[in-house]
Amino acid sequence: MASKSTGRTLQALTRRARPTCECAGATNARASSIRQFSASPARPDVQYESDNAERPRWSYTPEQMKAPYRWRIKNPAAQWKCNSDPELLDQFYIKFLGRGGDQMLTEEVKWLAITHKSFDQGRRGFNDRLAFFGRRILNLQTNLTLLHSPTATKTQPLPDTSDDRTPFTHPALEGLANLSDVPLAEVLSKTRLAGLAKANGMQEIIRWTPRDLHHLNHSGLELILAHTTYAIIGAIALQKGGDVAARVAREKVLKPLGIS
Repeated sequence: MASKSTGRTLQALTRRARPTCECAGATNARASSIRQFSASPARPDVQYESDNAERPRWSYTPEQMKAPYRWRIKNPAAQWKCNSDPELLDQFYIKFLGRGGDQMLTEEVKWLAITHKSFDQGRRGFNDRLAFFGRRILNLQTNLTLLHSPTATKTQPLPDTSDDRTPFTHPALEGLANLSDVPLAEVLSKTRLAGLAKANGMQEIIRWTPRDLHHLNHSGLELILAHTTYAIIGAIALQKGGDVAARVAREKVLKPLGIS
């Protein structure tokens, strides 16, 4: 009995005298601080994007996309001011698309379709994808219009009757020569599309930043106007469907250009 009680006393003294490790204590403190940090609520002074929910997306640059400081010195003489008036934008769409043209697209898409990637470093969105889609639609409608145009029957040479062979003819093939006689690059050249865009007042409402404020044509104004025309057609196709976009391409772009 004495030996058993002596053994229990030694074990109790050994447990009490066990040395503690400082590393273990630091680890436990670090773990508790991590648990406290993960469980702590969000700081009330942080401003999130939801604070600007009432502002339209096209009218401002998100704070998260701004650098903490400007890397280029701001030159007041080199500032370019773009249109920010929704009424002026609606007037352009009405003039270009006709009555109700300002209601054909949503407010956000109306601004996106006329925004070039040079505006605000592309931080508010730009119209490259819309223009790619709209160009495909306009090219297709141009080819179809040329195919059904009677111009080829007046300009193509008469068939050779020196031999006994009679060339095959069909009413559906009468305009086939237009596809080769009339180059598509000349029909939809940037100069012709830019002239149509200027006539509708597009130059006053597009959002872009020219490279040279005193020489807009050298900065690519014609290319941007043609690019924006394609983007508007692409936006209409996504919002209203391909049939409406095809009709707009024929009536609002090709017909004023003399292709019908």
